[in-house]
Amino acid sequence: MFGPEFWVGAAFFIFLGILAWQGVPKKILASIDARGEKIAAQLGEAERLRNEAAALLKTYEAKRAQAEKDAAEIVAAAKAEAIRLEAEAKTKLEDFVKRRTAQAEMKIQQAEAQATAEVRSAAVDLATKAAASILAAGKADDAFSAGLAEVKAKLN
Repeated sequence: MFGPEFWVGAAFFIFLGILAWQGVPKKILASIDARGEKIAAQLGEAERLRNEAAALLKTYEAKRAQAEKDAAEIVAAAKAEAIRLEAEAKTKLEDFVKRRTAQAEMKIQQAEAQATAEVRSAAVDLATKAAASILAAGKADDAFSAGLAEVKAKLN
């Protein structure tokens, strides 16, 4: 009448009754609840860390953007400074060339004045020699004409 299947089923239900009487299902549920709470805490911690990482990323992106802006301003300032220095150097070069040109022109004028003075001095010396030779020779008119021709030839 009662076969082995019946006794296996009866033993199974008795086993479940003993487990329920000992509070095993409550312990299993408590363990599952504890594990769920632990997982929930880990998920909360992961969410907090993700939010911190996102805030940190946003901060670094703002710093990078500011650094790029600062670098662009530095480059623009350097270009402006280079243009200013170039203009200043050009002005100084032009002033230097003007001064050198003026010095060269002054030296040329001095050389011209000195050459003119040397020519006049040579003409005076030549005229003096011619007058002396005319007076010494006694041939005033012929010697004077010859001396004058000689002075004209040396001046030209």
